[in-house]
Amino acid sequence: MLGLPDDIEALLFDLDGVLSQTAKVHARAWKEMFDGYLKDRAEREGGEFVPFDAHDDYDEYVDGLPREDGVRSFLRSRGIRFDEDLVHQLSDKKNRLVLEIIKKDGVEAYSGSVKYVDAAREAGLKMAVVSSSANARDVLKAIGLLDRFPEIVDGHAVAEEGLKGKPAPDTFLEGARRLGVAPSHAAVFEDALAGVQAGRDGRFGAVVGVDRVGQAAALRDHGATIVVQDLAELL
Repeated sequence: MLGLPDDIEALLFDLDGVLSQTAKVHARAWKEMFDGYLKDRAEREGGEFVPFDAHDDYDEYVDGLPREDGVRSFLRSRGIRFDEDLVHQLSDKKNRLVLEIIKKDGVEAYSGSVKYVDAAREAGLKMAVVSSSANARDVLKAIGLLDRFPEIVDGHAVAEEGLKGKPAPDTFLEGARRLGVAPSHAAVFEDALAGVQAGRDGRFGAVVGVDRVGQAAALRDHGATIVVQDLAELL
């Protein structure tokens, strides 16, 4: 009924791009933050301004990673030397921009994902949200899904419990542990390549790649065992 192997007992959902339409919000915030920094740097040092690509750079360097890891990843890709003060400064600015955009424009859930979550709850499966975002609870509340998930492993849990962020499988493993289910009996739902890789490396029973931006082949290459464009396709 849910399009998964029969022995799956628990579902672990990423938030941005899987349940909520916030991936585009994050891409917009990353671009605004990095473009401002890169432009100032080019003017200050006399170099060329090469803007952040909200598709390619987002997918390759920041999508699915904890915010500060995303900053480090992108700066390294441009050969920019940095210290942790800069990482914190850029990370904080990106977070402020996300909150401003959500406050101004709102955020919605994917309707197919809501149908799927409700069907899974009706079927009695255990569910948790596993997200690198520190704003996961606020977003879940905004899209009306907070009450569906008894366990949420978010950016706060990463910091407080010393978990490694995606592509390491730690956060998904923690989600399975909280639900009392072995990884082999849990399914991971991810739209980010780093998240899919985390599901593969954690040896979960199924890894569902949600293809929102036309990267089905890359999702499979990173470990997705099932690829769909919308979760309703699994019903």
